[in-house]
Amino acid sequence: MEINRLRHIKMRHLSAFVETVRCGSLKAASENINLTQPAISKTLKDLETILGLTLMTRDRGGITLTREGAVFRQFAEQSLAALSHGLASLDALSSGASTPIRVGALPSVAADLLPDAVNIFSNLVPSTPIAIQDGGIADMIDRLRSGDLDLVVGRMGHPENMAGLSFTQLYTEQVIIAAAADHPLAHSATLKSLADYKVLYPPKSAAIRPLVDRYLIENGLGNFPNSLETVSGAFGRSMTLGAAQAVWFISKGVVARDIDAGRMIALPFDTSSMAGPIGIMARAEEDPTPTMRLFRQALLDAATSR
Repeated sequence: MEINRLRHIKMRHLSAFVETVRCGSLKAASENINLTQPAISKTLKDLETILGLTLMTRDRGGITLTREGAVFRQFAEQSLAALSHGLASLDALSSGASTPIRVGALPSVAADLLPDAVNIFSNLVPSTPIAIQDGGIADMIDRLRSGDLDLVVGRMGHPENMAGLSFTQLYTEQVIIAAAADHPLAHSATLKSLADYKVLYPPKSAAIRPLVDRYLIENGLGNFPNSLETVSGAFGRSMTLGAAQAVWFISKGVVARDIDAGRMIALPFDTSSMAGPIGIMARAEEDPTPTMRLFRQALLDAATSR
């Protein structure tokens, strides 16, 4: 039965299904893959007939996946990602070049762990190009699942977003309240005194935001009146080290080198409750290539030497 269904599922079925789910509507999907809406609708209907299942419901508001559709989505995305990676490998082989490793990293990892891991890897496989991209956890996970990235390094995403992905822990990272080394609160401060300064927060989409919110509630603090949300490391450094004298709720890895250089400090508060795991996220069913295994080992070695 399974073999019979596999024989009838074509690439056009998977592409139409995945693009429709990604876009949220047949209209947007049809524009992206240059098919008419009736053509996509027929392709999706054919797929459901082959599977003997309803994968999605459609109305004026767009599409909604059924339970079966949500399960099938994970494997459809993984199949397309694996094929995309295979085609890229063939192109690289025919041109004599090495297939690049595409890595997504959260800002704290990009600033701290990743440079060491890349140096270790490059000493082992100097001819393999590496493409590093950083960003928020939700975007990185979406790009990993779609095949745009080979792996993501950072804090684990929300459990509901981790379906079809694996997580290998590397180390535990602290969230700190950072300030300039000569900040007035450097040696004596209370949490309430933070309200006298501009406070920088991670935005609601950031992996560490729930930890920060819980920390403030646990310590009887609400939102600070003079606060600002940002994901920009450059902006955060400018505000913290400049005339604004801001204080910054931030993953320690983002500012680790500033602290080592004596430009910043972690204010003297117990923030251990905001610690969380940093690890490698990958597509669960995908067998890593030998080069990918070497890169994963470089990440493990860099984390061990911290």
